[in-house]
Amino acid sequence: MKLVQINLQPHFGGGEVYTAFLCRALSQLGVSTRLLVHPAAKFWDRLDLPADTERVAVSVALASHLPEGPVWLLSHGPLPAELRGTFPGRLRSAIAHMPVQGRNPAAFADHDRIYAVSGWVRDGLAAAGLPAWETPLYGVAALGTRGEDGPIRRRSRYDWDRRKGRDRLFGLLEPALEAVRDHPTFARRDGLTLGIVSRLTPIKQFPLLFARLAPVLAARPGIRLEIFGSGGYASVRDLDHALSSLPSGQTRFWGQQSNVGGIYRQLDYLLSGLPEKEALGLNIIEAQACGTPVIAVHAPPFTETVSNGATGFLYRDPREDDGADFGRLMDELLAGRPRPRPELAEGHLARFSFEAFVERLRPVVADARAQLSRA
Repeated sequence: MKLVQINLQPHFGGGEVYTAFLCRALSQLGVSTRLLVHPAAKFWDRLDLPADTERVAVSVALASHLPEGPVWLLSHGPLPAELRGTFPGRLRSAIAHMPVQGRNPAAFADHDRIYAVSGWVRDGLAAAGLPAWETPLYGVAALGTRGEDGPIRRRSRYDWDRRKGRDRLFGLLEPALEAVRDHPTFARRDGLTLGIVSRLTPIKQFPLLFARLAPVLAARPGIRLEIFGSGGYASVRDLDHALSSLPSGQTRFWGQQSNVGGIYRQLDYLLSGLPEKEALGLNIIEAQACGTPVIAVHAPPFTETVSNGATGFLYRDPREDDGADFGRLMDELLAGRPRPRPELAEGHLARFSFEAFVERLRPVVADARAQLSRA
């Protein structure tokens, strides 16, 4: 069986980590990959792709890079339009890394199979009448495959979008500013340390989250907020505005980091964003695998990835109560409420092991083989 995966993202994020461990899992099942990637994506070399993954940088004419004969097309996100046509001997499929709830489900039209990364995503696909695979694939805490080493030093918190004139200009000016800025090494401080370890993208909704939570944090100066990640100009600007009521020094930005395992282990809790635009949250799975509990809104997909009381705490959506339940939880933690120990929740963690991921893929591969054998 010939498999072609498509991931044309120029920027590194959770979907690219997912692509890498998917290639490794498929390789274990005897399926090699031809991976079509964006020519500007320079991060693939550090993601430990298996030897039987052939990486091809493409910009146009995707169809010209397909092998002859029956082929399983597997896109990360909806298939590009030029690959959706009805051709004999093609299985047109995609992994849905985003929920369709609140989005236009027509993006997944003309697909034969769609594999959801969570039950939340699957339910949205099914409600839209799309061919969703019944079992969510979930994900893996792939911490040892991203060049995880070295000190954690402050870096730029911006991820410039070179398609925008403003970002291109600021991206040219920033290196000069960074050269004269201090770049301290991270060290945790006294107090209760909450951490964000994520790209600062719109789907996380951090500005909207902190519009409700910032007053709660400001009233509790013993809580420290450490933010590891970068984002576009508007995302960082809006997050700054949402956090502006916090006392100086209560929040620190550290920029994008590769040593995420080293970060998780120095946090008291990982703090998630808002839920409904989130598909899974690999950072939640990773943190728990490192023994760091998670604090998240009590809603899917977080109800699938956090075991309340065992691997973290779930609290009421702050848009419903202006952060009152979050504040109650913070008071309990500051008063000494015992910290969950995710490493003891073996059954929960096993759900997100590489071995479990391979087993969830096994029927997917068998189905693809069967579909192509009838082509």
